[in-house]
Amino acid sequence: MKSQRILILGGRGRLAAALAREWSRDHEVLCLSRPTPSGSTPSSDRHVISPGADVSNVDALRRTLDEHRFDVLVNGTGMTHVDACEERREEARAVNVTAPQIMAEAARRQGARFLHFSTDYVFDGSKVAPYTEEDPAHPLGWYGRTKLDGEAAVLADSDQHLVVRVSWVFGPDKPSFVDMILNRARTHARVEAVADKFSCPTYAPDVAGWLEPFFDPALPGGLFHACNAGSCSWKEFAEEAIQQAAVQGVPLTTTRVEPLRMADIKAFTAPRPVHTVMSTAKLTRVTGRIPRAWQEAVRDYIKVAYAPISPAD
Repeated sequence: MKSQRILILGGRGRLAAALAREWSRDHEVLCLSRPTPSGSTPSSDRHVISPGADVSNVDALRRTLDEHRFDVLVNGTGMTHVDACEERREEARAVNVTAPQIMAEAARRQGARFLHFSTDYVFDGSKVAPYTEEDPAHPLGWYGRTKLDGEAAVLADSDQHLVVRVSWVFGPDKPSFVDMILNRARTHARVEAVADKFSCPTYAPDVAGWLEPFFDPALPGGLFHACNAGSCSWKEFAEEAIQQAAVQGVPLTTTRVEPLRMADIKAFTAPRPVHTVMSTAKLTRVTGRIPRAWQEAVRDYIKVAYAPISPAD
C-alpha cells in the first residue's frame, strides 16, 4: 500500500493518538489538536501535532480543513462524557453531529476517505446477543442520540465514508478504566466495579491494524463495529487487568474486585445501556482482519505500561 497523507483531528485523544503513532510508521500523519495549557505543541519524530480549530466553531473548522490536503481524514474528536452531553445538549450536537458533517463534506470535496468514530451507546442494550451493524439503533440518552445523528450525517454524505463504532477504549496515550482500576489496586485495600453492565473492550493500537485496509479505495465504506473479541462486565474487565498486573509483577495492595450495581452509582445522571456487546463479523469479512481477544490486549498493555523493568534491561 502506498503512503497516505492522513489528517487526524483531536490528535491527543486516546484513540486518535494511538492511530497516529501506529500509522506514522508507513504514512505521513498530521494531527491537529487544541494547544496544551502552556501553549506548547509537542511533536514526535514520527508525526506532528499542531494547534487546531475548535470543532464546535463551524467557520474555523471549515477554514482549517480547507488549509490542508489529505488522502484520509480521521475524526478523533467528540463530546463523550455521557452526563455532560445530557446537560449541555447544544454543545453535544455541535461537536457530535455538525462537526462530523462538515468534515465529511470536506473529505468528499478532496476525494478522500473519511473515518468517523461512533459508540455502542447508540443501542438501548435490550439485546442479549451481540449487536450487528444491521440491528436498529435506539439510544437511551442524548450522547447516544447525537452520535447516531452524526453517523447518519456522515453516511448520507458519501458511500465512501466510514463510520466505526467502538466501545470501552483503552490504551497507552490517555488514562482509561484500566489505569483507574490499577492505580486504585496499587494504593487502596478496596476496589469496586460495576458487575451488571456488559460490552467489548477495545485496545486503541489494535484499531489501527483493523482499519488500515480501508486506505484502499477499493474497499467499501459504510458502518462497521471494531472492538476486541469477547465480552465482559466492568467487574470482569477490572479483574482481568488486576490479575494480569499481578502475574507481571506489578505491586498491588489488593487483587479483589467488589461488585457494584449500576443503580448504586449515584453520580450517573444520564441513562446507560446495560448490554452493548458488538459483533465484528462484518469487519473481518471485508478486511480479513480478525480482532484478538480482549484479554490478550489487556495483557500486552499492562506489560508495556506497568510491568517493572528488570535490571538486565
